[in-house]
Amino acid sequence: MSLYKYVRENFNSESEEHSEILRQRFIQWRNEPATLRIEYPTRLDRARSVGYRAKPGIILVRQRVPRGGRMKPKIRNGRRPKKYGRKKVLNMNYQWVAEQRAQKAFPNAEVLNSYFVGKDGHYYWYEVILVDRSHPQIVKDSTLGWITSPKNRNRVQRGLTGAARRSQMK
Repeated sequence: MSLYKYVRENFNSESEEHSEILRQRFIQWRNEPATLRIEYPTRLDRARSVGYRAKPGIILVRQRVPRGGRMKPKIRNGRRPKKYGRKKVLNMNYQWVAEQRAQKAFPNAEVLNSYFVGKDGHYYWYEVILVDRSHPQIVKDSTLGWITSPKNRNRVQRGLTGAARRSQMK
């Protein structure tokens, strides 16, 4: 097996020591800001598979998104409408919301992709890979150079990332 397969199995394991590590990690993350730039990916296997490379011009951000509260409030007075009006207000998955918030915090960078890191009773955490459009190493890179062109601006707002496409298929 490759190294990344071991990393993936370790992340998906449900041993007591792993769950204790996650619990401590979530306690620490809850006390941090909602958008936090990090040096290294928490899940190296997933980060590499969605496009992360350890090079200048690539920024990693851990984004926290609160769970719940995505429905219209229940009608409590007056006459009840026929269909009750209880529809989903936000037609986006949490990952897409996390990508948009990370993009807002780093306006000079473009969202490449993101991946799930964890969840508890209150929050979801995603790590978002951002690419600095004007960095010289990104401009001359053959695999990431496409993101610097003006037609690829605001990918996340236009629904062109993987999470946005998955959200729109539903």
